[in-house]
Amino acid sequence: MATTKSDTLNYRGVLYTLGLNATPFLNMIGGLNGGRREASATFSTSVTGTTSASAQTVQSEDTAGSAGTPTTYTKTQSTNTTQIMKRDAEVTFKKAGNGAFMGGVNNGENPSQPDSLRWQRDMAIKQLAKDVDYSFLQGTYVAPASTATAGKTRGIIEAITTNTTSASSANLSKALVDGLLDDMSLAGAPMDNLVIVVNGAQKVKISNIYGFAPTDRNVGGVNIKQLETDFGNIGVVLEQNMPTTTLLIAEMSVVVPVFNPISFDSEQGVVGATSEGGADVIWVPTGITSAKFGGFYYTQIGLDYGPEEWHGTLTSLAV
Repeated sequence: MATTKSDTLNYRGVLYTLGLNATPFLNMIGGLNGGRREASATFSTSVTGTTSASAQTVQSEDTAGSAGTPTTYTKTQSTNTTQIMKRDAEVTFKKAGNGAFMGGVNNGENPSQPDSLRWQRDMAIKQLAKDVDYSFLQGTYVAPASTATAGKTRGIIEAITTNTTSASSANLSKALVDGLLDDMSLAGAPMDNLVIVVNGAQKVKISNIYGFAPTDRNVGGVNIKQLETDFGNIGVVLEQNMPTTTLLIAEMSVVVPVFNPISFDSEQGVVGATSEGGADVIWVPTGITSAKFGGFYYTQIGLDYGPEEWHGTLTSLAV
């Protein structure tokens, strides 16, 4: 990242933003404006207790009448961490005052973005949302052992260890999906709000497996967005931040972003303040010490995925 200078040209015409800018997984769980707050960077994702396998545990009348042997059920806590994310945007005085200078073809149309800093800020917050979406799916956990260590939140794919099946480079099939759903059911998943999250490569295969093309001379093809299964109706979401060889089935009722709220003096001009004097995602203008100005977006954010046993993945799928 660098300061935007006057040699970053403006152009006339309709402005489009290229790249994979959709963040469906993040949007489903509240986006950058939803979630809950935690006062600590490390937070609990679940506290679980497990019963033993079902059995026909019977006793005689004589045994039932005598002193029994109690069973102790223990608890296990799972945790995750928030990560610091920061995106800077800065322009020189010359760039800010040179908005009428255009490169390329000048045909009288309005400039695509006359306010240079606003354009940089718009792109920075989009990039931040993309990176959060990626982290929530594919993030690898790193505990912040010191101030010199960048803590990393654990994404939901890495979190799932109980219900994960390797396809060993086989094609996605109904049998693989049904088997994973059965594993999740046996692990106690509530199966209340299940969503299949896939990249485009696996989304096409889902439509091929579950689709029934209409007989029509003018309409062809299928686009499956919901599956009706023995375990309930399951939504299908196209998410380009998913690995191409992985299918995720998530119980969305327990997935939520977690923020460490940022406290500050309300007179410091921080954008994003709340009535409580804190914020989750803020824009902080930097002091002017030379011929440039701007600031940065800042957040401390992590993912609470609930009990990992309530989700599932198919990995190593053929593309």
